[in-house]
Amino acid sequence: MHLAAYRRCTERITAQWTRFREARLDRLRHGAEPERVAEAILEDLFTEVLDWSKGDILYQQGRADIILSKNLEKYLVIEVKRPGSLQPHRYSLEAALEQARGYADQQNVTRIAASDGKLFFAADIEHGADVDRTLVELDEETPPLGLWWLSVHGIYRRCEDKVVWPSTSGDPCISIDANTLLHPKYRLPARCFAYVGNANDPKTWKLPFREADGRIIDRRLPKAIQALLSNYRGAKVGGIPDPAIPSVLTKLACAAMQEGRMPAPGNEAAPVYQELAAVIRQQKLDQVVQAGC
Repeated sequence: MHLAAYRRCTERITAQWTRFREARLDRLRHGAEPERVAEAILEDLFTEVLDWSKGDILYQQGRADIILSKNLEKYLVIEVKRPGSLQPHRYSLEAALEQARGYADQQNVTRIAASDGKLFFAADIEHGADVDRTLVELDEETPPLGLWWLSVHGIYRRCEDKVVWPSTSGDPCISIDANTLLHPKYRLPARCFAYVGNANDPKTWKLPFREADGRIIDRRLPKAIQALLSNYRGAKVGGIPDPAIPSVLTKLACAAMQEGRMPAPGNEAAPVYQELAAVIRQQKLDQVVQAGC
């Protein structure tokens, strides 16, 4: 990227990263720190490593833990968790992101994030679907230049980088919080659906395919894929706008890949997964699916 703002931002990230890591470790030296310590780490991240001012950070506005705002415009809603409570696994982070999504939809903010002071995952809300923006491990030694996408001049731009997820096995077991909004028919939270139009309105949640603890629902995954693929044959899945379909396809393809259902050498895939693979190729989403899984 040739923007002068990008150059200045990455130079600042590089210059401040060692000091930030040292301050972060100092905040965590006692162990079992509360959530407010993670909030302090994030304030250091945004005001010392990045270029936000302390006045740009809003706390506990509309029940959101942190909101980044500049000139009265709200750019990012962040759900903050106790240090060390998140796992470097997509579903673990999506469960935390679900809370941020609810607050963001209430306040018409289109970027959301979740962090525990160690992991920081951000996504954009595009046509009702969450699109990965950046995933950063705040304890890594090398300055993560991907933080540019969270800077004052990077936050409003469409992210051009692909999030690379750490290799993990299985899905983490995640319980439902007593205050979590559930779909009245399926009794599942929003994160279990392939499409969520509005996190506060279960009528906009489409295509359930996961259990609340993150496990894939065997009987529902192929049904969700088949319903979505009907959009490519003229029929429409009610409530899912066309621009959201690539993101939903990617999410379902990742789930199918994790379950070993997609076509592969030595694997006789069912017709629905063969059709999904063909559509993924036609839409040139192969690399997006690989990165997302």
